[in-house]
Amino acid sequence: MKQHIIVHGLVQGVGFRQFTKMEADKLSIYGWVHNKTDNTVEIAAEGDDKAMRSFLTSVEKGPRFSKVDKIEVNPIDEVDHKQSFKVK
Repeated sequence: MKQHIIVHGLVQGVGFRQFTKMEADKLSIYGWVHNKTDNTVEIAAEGDDKAMRSFLTSVEKGPRFSKVDKIEVNPIDEVDHKQSFKVK
């Protein structure tokens, strides 16, 4: 499963990208995460279906000091970083 994810809410300056990387590494998910200029976080992720469901659940909750208002999830054809999960 390959997903493009946009996370809205209080998600910058609260360790969200590092949290996302730790969750991805635990679940053997490949891809990347980065902050966007509109104060959202963008993620491209690839993993097996079960791992991706767990990953999305974690992203919806976020780290302790974040507040996720909503996430947008859309399928994508390709994830351009396949060796590991990268914080951009």
